[in-house]
Amino acid sequence: MDLATLWHLTTGTLLVAAAMTLWERKAQARRSRELGLWALAYGLFAFGCILAMNRSLLPGVAGPAATNVVMMLGYSLMLQGALALDGHRLHPAFIAGPLAFIGAAWFAVGAGSADLLWNHVSSFPIAVVCALTALALLRSRTARGLRSRPIAVAVFAGHALFYGARAFAVPVLASAYGDAVLSIVASLTMYEAVLFSVAMAMSLLALVREEDHARLLATARTDFLTDLNNRQGFFELAPKRLSQAEKNARHALLAIDLDNFKAINDRYGHEAGDRVLKLFASIAREAAGPDAMSARLGGEEFAILLPNMTGEDARLVGQSIARRFAETAARDDELGIPATVSIGLAEAGSREADLTALLATADRALYQAKMLGRNRVESARPDQAAKAA
Repeated sequence: MDLATLWHLTTGTLLVAAAMTLWERKAQARRSRELGLWALAYGLFAFGCILAMNRSLLPGVAGPAATNVVMMLGYSLMLQGALALDGHRLHPAFIAGPLAFIGAAWFAVGAGSADLLWNHVSSFPIAVVCALTALALLRSRTARGLRSRPIAVAVFAGHALFYGARAFAVPVLASAYGDAVLSIVASLTMYEAVLFSVAMAMSLLALVREEDHARLLATARTDFLTDLNNRQGFFELAPKRLSQAEKNARHALLAIDLDNFKAINDRYGHEAGDRVLKLFASIAREAAGPDAMSARLGGEEFAILLPNMTGEDARLVGQSIARRFAETAARDDELGIPATVSIGLAEAGSREADLTALLATADRALYQAKMLGRNRVESARPDQAAKAA
């Protein structure tokens, strides 16, 4: 393909990317700012391509200067959108200042060095901003764990490396092998531009869609009242947590039931009952620690998986939860309700433990705790615990 065809292809691709991003923006209200910034950036890139194709029609260095400034504004908005994923932003001065400097540099240097600026010097700011965009995506808390993040990082990092080579390596090659190198680099630049315009838009759209899918999946796995995992989330995520445990490590499971919860609802009302549930969830989450997986299995039934923890340590956790919950519920100004919990403890000795069997064993211990008077922690008997391993 000749350069003119590649310029037109890049322009068309960017306009399609802008349209697709604006369309996606309608369905992604949480990321409307980021998608809006990226769509505007694609539009500016397309406008910059049109300016570049017609830069000779403007007097002096006005054409290439305007092209360079418009393109840099587009790259700056790409960076702004990447930062916005985590709620960060560049101050407008950090965008306007470099753009004003670039525009002034073109007119200060003049037509005599226009080729040097166009072919080499102007590539350096592009490389820097793209490298910062790749870094922002790499460090993004929002994008962490998303499968599309490495692709988006690689797209911007690769673009940064390409323009870094244009700024520093191409001048050396041109001085050694002549201006024919510049013609080859110009063609390579346009081929790379087509690929970049496609990969950039696709990777960022994938990032936003994957984040939205992960959010919906997390919502489906979360109990709306207590913000703990629900039953579905527990049985989907707990086996993965066990598979990540240390080899031959022991782990424990607490099956928990709020004592006489129906009586609490009948006497104090369902609103008070909901506050009791939320209070317990808060205490259990804090007492169990960050490595635990807590879940509301339904009604007043809860479970806490404690990977890499022995039964003795798990018993201490259970006793701490029971004591703190009873004390806090009784003295809470809004509640003042005598609420307690019964807890059954089961322990398994390998990563391959059957979660369903482990929970069933803990449930039997929980039943024993209720039979012995409630407000206590009971451990499964050795013969019961062996069935869960």
